Amino acid sequence: MKRILYIEDDSDIGTWVKEDLEKRGYAVDWLLSGEGAAERVKDSDAVVLDVMLPGLDGFSVGRRLKREMPGVPVLMLSARSAVEDKVEGLQFADDYLTKPFHPDELAARLEVLLRRFDKGEDGELRLGHLLVHLGRPSVIDTRTQEEIGLTAKQLQILQCFLRHPNQILTKEQLYESVWGEPYMEGDKTVNVHIRYLREKLEIDPGAPAIIETVRGLGYRVRV
Repeated sequence: MKRILYIEDDSDIGTWVKEDLEKRGYAVDWLLSGEGAAERVKDSDAVVLDVMLPGLDGFSVGRRLKREMPGVPVLMLSARSAVEDKVEGLQFADDYLTKPFHPDELAARLEVLLRRFDKGEDGELRLGHLLVHLGRPSVIDTRTQEEIGLTAKQLQILQCFLRHPNQILTKEQLYESVWGEPYMEGDKTVNVHIRYLREKLEIDPGAPAIIETVRGLGYRVRV
């Protein structure tokens, strides 16, 4: 039984969604705010998160949850359908569904996310000579079968790429997703972290095959 962490402060919507998901075979842990979510997400297979919450808004809560557990997919719910809101949500979340929505669509999107993040028995993904365990998360060099020691930020950057496979991510997108703060023009933080990450992951950091540079645009990881 897959466990869903559901964060929604509207009691009517919350009751309706919780009951529907439970009828479909999910175990639903429903919170009325983001308080306590960082602890609960550790036992969850996916998060369904409303944007409008008391206290910290859903965007802030979602970023914290992704930093805590990058391997757990987050689906945002919002009545805000503006492109700017969707773009902000998708900087860290894995899907974005606008209200009102049909329960069948929510369930279908959840199933897709759970399949995407459940590759193999332990949630494994092959990237060239690397084996990435999505749930832990950790990275194994299959040539030596040794784990590659990555810092928390390096893991978060890698997970950000894996949430957006084959997509070009700008340094602005990476910074705001991983650090959770607005990007300041000229900041070299992402460039430095990518360089150090390549030194650990790539066979030849001078000719990277895992984290590609797309000149003038950003970076990409092909899956």
